[in-house]
Amino acid sequence: MATLRLGDTAPDFTQDSTEGPIRFHEWAGNSWVVLFSHPADFTPVCTTELGRTAALSGEFAKRGVKPIAVSVDPVDQHRNWIKDINETQDTTVNFPILADADKKVATLYDMIHPNSLANATVRSVFIIDPKKVIRTTLTYPASTGRNFDEILRVIDSLQLTDSHKVATPANWKQGDDVVIVPSLQDPKELAERFPKGFKAVRPYLRITPQPNK
Repeated sequence: MATLRLGDTAPDFTQDSTEGPIRFHEWAGNSWVVLFSHPADFTPVCTTELGRTAALSGEFAKRGVKPIAVSVDPVDQHRNWIKDINETQDTTVNFPILADADKKVATLYDMIHPNSLANATVRSVFIIDPKKVIRTTLTYPASTGRNFDEILRVIDSLQLTDSHKVATPANWKQGDDVVIVPSLQDPKELAERFPKGFKAVRPYLRITPQPNK
């Protein structure tokens, strides 16, 4: 399987999960999706990640994002793991975990890296938009837990830049200034899009306060 790239259509699949069989594109509907993989159930780092995802459920919901996890362990083991996550992380897991025992999803999304983990998935993240297009990919080693605040920050940037002709600079977060894309040069359109004004830092660089979504 070739590595998936930004702009590719996220592969569809049907797989069992803790919420029953899921046909991925149908389940995603018109939402953004964060699909993220785990090396194995009951591993301590994965447990904290799923707990953090559950704790951020309100943040994902207000952005129109559905999280969905995948691990190569079977669904019965996933359900036992959820009980452990809820207890140890003081939360309630309210999103599906795919049971990818046959590694169908892991293979489709190139989540198994033999030189790192021969039989289990690395910590992959796919941020997928409502058109089922892959917009961001992140890959972590098994030993390193993901930063879910960064995942939310990326989603905020993607959603903002989709709706406005702007880009987000280094370390940007909600409320910070943004960069007007260089292709936007028409003074009338600039005035209409950014009525609060902007500043020209360089001839090619314009900065504006974050526009309202």
